[in-house]
Amino acid sequence: MLEPRKVKFRRHHRGNRRGMAMRGNHVAFGSYGLKAMEPGWITGRQIEAARITIARVVRKVGKMWIRIFPDKPITKKPAETRMGKGKGAPEYWVAVVKPGRILFEIEGVTPEMAQQAFISAGHKLPIKTKLVNRREV
Repeated sequence: MLEPRKVKFRRHHRGNRRGMAMRGNHVAFGSYGLKAMEPGWITGRQIEAARITIARVVRKVGKMWIRIFPDKPITKKPAETRMGKGKGAPEYWVAVVKPGRILFEIEGVTPEMAQQAFISAGHKLPIKTKLVNRREV
């Protein structure tokens, strides 16, 4: 599972998910990318599940990049605990994703293989996604 080795603060505020992605919003490394179309939190488990489905298609012929990392801790208080007594312990980690963010990139595969890989990976994620091509500058 993806999670940071060390963090400055153990507990974060929830923050907001308004606006579009300012960074990481174009295909930089590969030929095809999986782009987020709506905001959300993606957990380390979901990233890993999507990575496995993409890797199954890419295998030996291509290369894959993961462009997001879960670095925000989500806390939870134990069940049947009274209110108060501080914030709960970190339970899992999420990556904050805004619309336009590129989540995964692949290279060295045919367009049909890329589409198949990203459709199956998109089913593992809690947000709407779409396949995008690299824009040659």
